[in-house]
Amino acid sequence: MDNAVLLVDDEANILNALARLFLDRDVRVLRAANGEEALGIVRREPVAVVVSDNLMPGMRGVELLSQVRNLSPDTARVLLTGYADLPTAIEAINRGEVFRFHVKPWVDEEIVLTVEEGVRRYQVVRSLRHGDEATLRSIAQTIELKDPYTRGHCDRVAAFALKIADGLGLPEETRRAIKHGSWLHDCGKIGVPEAILNRPGKLSAADFDVVKKHPGWGADVGRQANLPGEVINIILYHHERFDGRGYPTGAKGMEIPLEARIVAVADVFDAMSTDRPYAKGYEQAEAIRMMGALRGAALDPQLVDIFLADFLP
Repeated sequence: MDNAVLLVDDEANILNALARLFLDRDVRVLRAANGEEALGIVRREPVAVVVSDNLMPGMRGVELLSQVRNLSPDTARVLLTGYADLPTAIEAINRGEVFRFHVKPWVDEEIVLTVEEGVRRYQVVRSLRHGDEATLRSIAQTIELKDPYTRGHCDRVAAFALKIADGLGLPEETRRAIKHGSWLHDCGKIGVPEAILNRPGKLSAADFDVVKKHPGWGADVGRQANLPGEVINIILYHHERFDGRGYPTGAKGMEIPLEARIVAVADVFDAMSTDRPYAKGYEQAEAIRMMGALRGAALDPQLVDIFLADFLP
């Protein structure tokens, strides 16, 4: 099983309150009353997420989660802390020991969302690390289910991107990375709530800020799964713009890796040609015209020319 969630607190009433949050969720709840007991469980069986209080007798939560990171690097680690101990939680995140933290008293819905995201992240990382090509595509299709408007998007992006790769005469190893990166470019959306992905109309600034985090989240997952650098580049940079006005890094021009510039062209064309919650897709002729308008601004002009050559007489 890869959906085990370990709750750690020295107070039984806290453990019971946390456990009740997951009665109707697709997770298997484990409990521990202290750090040593928790480490014993992590040594014995796979654990997707550990949620630990910080101020406990004996081993503190930060120390526990640091040891969990060494024992099971894929396990998502969540710290519960009081306001007075907030600097400790922030330092733990900066050191990479904690995936998320929540301040007591916690908000039930926020804890549940964090844990469910952690479980999905754990499952994706382990599948990516050990998966063959069919598994990678299956993972991409599963992530697409969060956003029904993008069904088939990863396959279409891969097909468009490979046409550009063929036009450039890229070697087979690079073509393989482009195919896999096209499938997985949106894998960071496991961290974006479905309510935001499927919201009709224009997103608020706050919601768009959440969406803009998905390339970074996806790249973190890719690094954790030891994916090739070219695939990680695609995941991280596919929303950068040729003019430097993209996200998440603001890279521009040739600073953006070639494989990411290729997938960006394919991604933008498919997005414009497909109905979304906030906009109806363009007909092919209009999408081609729009691609020309984006040439040299959002998109690499040479790659746009290669891509559009397939559509022009």
